[in-house]
Order: sequence, then C-alpha cells, then structure tokens
Amino acid sequence: MMGKNFSIATVSLLLLLASTNAENVFDVKSYGAQPNGDITQALTQAWKAACAIAGSKVVISTGSYKLGLVTLLGPCKGAIEFNLQGTLQAPSDVESFKGKDGWVVFENIDSLTVSGGGVFDGKGQMAWQKNNCAKNYNCDILPMNIRFNFITNSIVQDITSKDSKFFHINLLECKNLQFQHVTVTAPADSPNTDGIHIGRSSQINITNANIGTGDDCISIGDGTQDITIKQVTCGPGHGISVGSLGRYQNEQPVSGIRIIGANLSNTDNGVRIKTWPASPAGTASDMHFESITMNNVANPILIDQNYCPNNQCSNESPSKVKISNVSFKDIKGTSSTQEAVKLICSKSVPCQQVVVADIDLTYKGDGSATSTCVNVQPTVSGKQNPPACTKKI
Repeated sequence: MMGKNFSIATVSLLLLLASTNAENVFDVKSYGAQPNGDITQALTQAWKAACAIAGSKVVISTGSYKLGLVTLLGPCKGAIEFNLQGTLQAPSDVESFKGKDGWVVFENIDSLTVSGGGVFDGKGQMAWQKNNCAKNYNCDILPMNIRFNFITNSIVQDITSKDSKFFHINLLECKNLQFQHVTVTAPADSPNTDGIHIGRSSQINITNANIGTGDDCISIGDGTQDITIKQVTCGPGHGISVGSLGRYQNEQPVSGIRIIGANLSNTDNGVRIKTWPASPAGTASDMHFESITMNNVANPILIDQNYCPNNQCSNESPSKVKISNVSFKDIKGTSSTQEAVKLICSKSVPCQQVVVADIDLTYKGDGSATSTCVNVQPTVSGKQNPPACTKKI
C-alpha cells in the first residue's frame, strides 16, 4: 500500500512539475505571432514576461518570421532560455536600423541559454553593397546579427547565423560563455562578416563550430582572456585571428588563447596574430595554436605586425604591441601560398618565446614552401616543412 501511495505521490509531483514548466514557457504565438508576419512586438512582450520568472523559456516554433531590431534585456529573475526553432528574418534595408549596430541584442543577462536549431537570417545582401570599409578608415558600422553584451554563465548551442550585414556574432564584456554546435554561413565575398568576434571577454569556450564567411571565422579583440576554441571548421573566410590589435588607444591586454583541433579549408589566412603599425603600446601573450589541419590555405601560419588593410594607415613607425609566449604546434596540410610560415614581428618590440614545432605544410604550386622570420628567433623542434626561417630579414 505504501508503494502504491508513493507512486501516486510521485506521479502527482511530476504532473505538478510539468504544469509549472508549462506555465514557464512563453510561446510568441500566445502574443500574436504568426508565421511570415512581423513578431517584433510579440517577442518583446514574451521576453518581458519570461524575464520576470525564474527558469523560463521563450519559444519561437518552426516557420519563418520577420523581426525588427530587438534588445532582450536583463537582468532576469533567474535562468532563461531563448529557444528558436524557426527562422528569424531581419529587415533587408539598413535604414530601418536607424544607425543601431545590432539586430538581435542579448544584454545584461546571467544564466542564458540560446538554443533550438533555428536560424538568424540577417538578409545582408543589400547592406554588403553599401559597405565602404575597404575604402574608408572610419566607415559606418552596419548591424550585426547577434550581439551578446554583458552576458555571464551562459550557453549558446545548435543555432545558425546566416548572411549578417556585418559581424555575425559579437561578444562584449562576457564571462563564462559556451558555444556548442554553432553554424555561421555567408558568401566568401561578403565584407566584414566575421563569424564570432570576441571583445573584452573572458572564459569563453567554442566547440564544434562550423563557420564559412567573408571575413575572419573567429576574431579575438583586445581585453580578451582565457579563450578555448576546439574542433572548429573554418572556410571560406580569412582564418582564425587574434586581432587586429593596436588600432585604438587604451586597448587592454590579450592573454590565454588556445585554439586546438581546427580544420581550415580554402581560407585567405590560417591562424594569425595581427597588429597595426604605429600603434599605442599593448601586449598579447600566452597564445597557442595546436593540432590544426590546413587544406589549400593561404598564409597558414602568420604573425603580422604590419597589418594595414587597403593601406589605410601609416607604416612609418613599427607596432608597439608586444607579442610573447606563442606556440604553433602540429600544424599540417597544404598551403596555397609558397610562403607558408610568416613571422613578421615588430622592430620596436620583437616577439619573444615563440615556439614552432611539428610543422608539415606542402605548397600546392611549383617549388617548395618557405618560411620567413623578421624580428623573432623562434624555438624550433620536430618536423619542419618548410624548414624554419629559410628567410630572415
């Protein structure tokens, strides 16, 4: 009899939990959202209601929905999930953003989960034609698909960002944020469509991302510390980059960067560290690139302290960003450029504690791959194809 009572009590408890959970689910359809319609107001209302309850979930079910710019603001009462199963479509025209630099902005939230297998479609084609950053040093910033501002102890998994007008996913002042199975897709010629840009954030983990875009697959900006990137597939794009650093005054140090097990294909660069010449003083240290496969990649291994895209800067004085404690280990595959390894460090502050180990990169054209070292004397071990520092300047 006691067992029977126990089972009834257990079932009652489960039903109670189920009903409680159901009450914590805020489906945008309950707020008037309809497929192919504009859900800006419905999502704003659903988020506001969910944010007021701990352990809540906002749901956007399968289907396509139009969405204007939204800021999903915390702090919330407790953990909150943004569950996107369908496709959100941004306005295609830039003017409707009225100068704002984000389409979907998550801000000031602790214990956020973004999930559901859905798509953030930035409809960037018209905006790319208006992008003048290649010609204008101080170009207008176009809207990014997803911004995470001041997000802590959170996870982003199983989502896709497509055709952003500018950067796809941007992190600012985030801490302890995990990305798992995130997909980013945009054409190779789409300008400034960085996949994931990390700025002034710490304890960021990116695992099993699949990124193909028109700029860096992942870029790491100033003030970023303790970053681990594992099993990322990159291409097309400009590779995986630390930087660019040194463009602005008062940039914060970069340290604790680990990129392990990446696979890059047909990218304009491989793994690189880039700093601007004539820069203010700064530091970038404790950066490690390991077990990486290159398939027809230009500049597979690159330190570039003369980074100056489209000649938009002064090359008269060297970079003052100090690079130290860097390793490139177990990097294999094919290079589309004969110069497979380029370590171009600053004359003002030469690179220190650079390790190059177990490199096997074959040039796909005529002749053998080469390696250039400027203002750096790396510690070399293991296989070296090309031979380390065949050119020294």
